[in-house]
Amino acid sequence: MKTMVLHTAGEPLELRDIPMPNPDKNQLLLKVQTCGVCRTDLHIIDGELEDPNLPLVLGHQIVGTVEEVGEHVSGFKAGEKVGVPWLGYTCGECEFCQNNRENLCDNARFTGYDIDGGFAEYSVADARFCFPIPENYPEEQAAPLLCAGLIGYRSLRKTNNAKRLGFYGFGSAAHILTQVALHQNKEVYAFTRPGDKKGQQFAKNLGATWAGGSETLPPQKLDAAIIFAPVGPLVPQALKSIKKGGKVVCAGIHMSDIPGFPYNDLWQERSIESVANLTRRDGTKFMQLAPEVPIESQVTTYPLTEANQALDDLRAGNFDGSAVLTVGKG
Repeated sequence: MKTMVLHTAGEPLELRDIPMPNPDKNQLLLKVQTCGVCRTDLHIIDGELEDPNLPLVLGHQIVGTVEEVGEHVSGFKAGEKVGVPWLGYTCGECEFCQNNRENLCDNARFTGYDIDGGFAEYSVADARFCFPIPENYPEEQAAPLLCAGLIGYRSLRKTNNAKRLGFYGFGSAAHILTQVALHQNKEVYAFTRPGDKKGQQFAKNLGATWAGGSETLPPQKLDAAIIFAPVGPLVPQALKSIKKGGKVVCAGIHMSDIPGFPYNDLWQERSIESVANLTRRDGTKFMQLAPEVPIESQVTTYPLTEANQALDDLRAGNFDGSAVLTVGKG
């Protein structure tokens, strides 16, 4: 089968033919239809996430059809369309798994990092971490829901009942989360790279109340802010944007160092919190919510063989919304 393989951090992915994987008793074999391209993939390629299982097939926003079902798996059948997210395995035995915090599992394994992912024609996945894709959702639309959507959803939940939200970094996750927030009658204030008028207009077109550069303050104080861009200096900037008792949520798996800032910017019960991974409960609830909104992902598609171009375009900000590899769709 054709795959795009990372052999060495800092080097482009290589097109390779490798044997088709065989599912074990707890896995599904999937024929990959689409796979989203995520900034986490860039962090792995750039060596910012250490110790990936090289050589590695990246990709953790997989949409595929079930080809084969492991002997101990129930609830899935051949031909069913499912999605596979970043969190690919938990032990079920550590203190976090035992206390409904499996996203923090001590022995977790991750799709496209520890486990070969979806930049390939076929993939295997733990059936426990495969989610049915809502009916009538095109594969291209569904792929970004599996990381950008899920991590955004978990981040939104961390803001509790905040009504006025700031999103720093208006890419794949923010454009999905804006639709969810508006569905919940919240206001969105979008912060883009300085001078990115195109991105700001994209946010306004999606319904943002206001959009501006990340170096500016919003016209009024926010209840909470979510930082999607992996830029540490945005943390003190976001603290200046939220009101007393507000929260800044850091949604990324990697961020550059956070610079020092005056205690007064944190005082009055402002807080900073990070988000790690997802739980199966997040996946189930979000996949039920997506068609209710309904979420419409704006996608730019690339064939599997152009995965490096998709990654370069993501790094450069050359598209709005999400990038998706169309693997089994021609």
